Amino acid sequence: MSNLAIGFTGLGIALFLMALRMPIGAALGLVSFIGIGMILNLKAAWGIVTAVPFNFVGDWNLTAAPMFLLMGYVASAAGLTTGLFRAMRLFLSRLPGGLGVAGVAACAMFAAASGSSVATASAMARIATPEMLRYKYDPGLASGVVAASGTLGSLIPPSILLVLFGYFAEVSIGQLFIAGIIPGILSALIYMAMIVGRATVNPKLAPPVDDHPTSAEMLSALREIWPLPVLISGVLAGIFMGVFTPTEAGAVGAFLALVIAAVNGRLTRDVLKTAFLQTLSGTAGIFIVVIGTVLLTRFMALSGVPGFLADSFIAWGTSDLMIILLIAVLYVVLGMFVDSIGLMLLTLPIVLPVVREAGMDLVWFGIVVVKLLEIGLITPPVGLNVYVIKGALGNLVRLQDVFRGVLWFIAMDVVALGLIVAFPALSLWLPSLMR
Repeated sequence: MSNLAIGFTGLGIALFLMALRMPIGAALGLVSFIGIGMILNLKAAWGIVTAVPFNFVGDWNLTAAPMFLLMGYVASAAGLTTGLFRAMRLFLSRLPGGLGVAGVAACAMFAAASGSSVATASAMARIATPEMLRYKYDPGLASGVVAASGTLGSLIPPSILLVLFGYFAEVSIGQLFIAGIIPGILSALIYMAMIVGRATVNPKLAPPVDDHPTSAEMLSALREIWPLPVLISGVLAGIFMGVFTPTEAGAVGAFLALVIAAVNGRLTRDVLKTAFLQTLSGTAGIFIVVIGTVLLTRFMALSGVPGFLADSFIAWGTSDLMIILLIAVLYVVLGMFVDSIGLMLLTLPIVLPVVREAGMDLVWFGIVVVKLLEIGLITPPVGLNVYVIKGALGNLVRLQDVFRGVLWFIAMDVVALGLIVAFPALSLWLPSLMR
């Protein structure tokens, strides 16, 4: 069997093992070890398997991941995000579908602090969706708002997916963070416009809410949520102005979260214990998957699969747009069955050489990939965020209602993705202004 055949066979076996629900890191590591052993020998494979994890975990740039996780978990455990939906409701409920619009805005702000789509969806589902259902909102819209808006945690910085993409693509994580700001806000605004439009055409979908908040109530709500804008703007402004690197920004963000929690009198022993344990668990889970991916990258390089695909695309005269469309199909299909981190890390060793050979901007491509992963998080039949919402709400909504509700948001994601692809400046303008 040729090296190329070994490579393609290994990829097929890896996908099969993941379909059987084998942990992604274990599946990639096992397939890579056997594949490298077949191409070289078992001694060389063992040497790579023992050296790669140590070198990877010791990489300074990746310390940003646990630090940003810690920042988000401290903010969540200390209750710095609990007043978001209430505040957004006071300001936005007068709009058609105002509670849905408020849900999108609250999810976007929560996502910017947590960096996790699943954490955003789970937390906001318990707060925003029951309130919408209480006002007789359509169950599909009430649950779909949070399921879809929760995905904004993948794009709005700081994002763990962007950290990992930057590491593997050897692209500035700071530029990726700044590049995600406009596409993230654009996605949120498109969601809001769709909700307002649908509620205007069909008021029964989202009945009006007769809220008349006083100036004192609105000011009180602002005082309650001030820590989050301070935390987010402090981190992003420091990266944008070159005050500190993205890796340092993770530590700064975690420190700011601790300080703000202490100032608010919420930094208790239980908060620290919860935040640290969640950070350790989340970091371990991510790093196990990434170690498997690093081994897969070595395996793919030895097999020649990435070079073969890159040469084939160039030989076929495939345009940049066609390459993006093919990659989009790959991500959307696999995104129905594989979680976002696993999918991105599984495919990067394959698609990055193709994209580099085509001369595409990798910062822009990183935003496109993360947007595709967002779509995968709510695409049937799996749609991880959909099941997170169902698990958080129990019998309040039916699973089919959540899937029905997210279809409108998937359509809006396609619109946003089309704009990002058609107008690369949406992603690249802000990074071009960085010092």
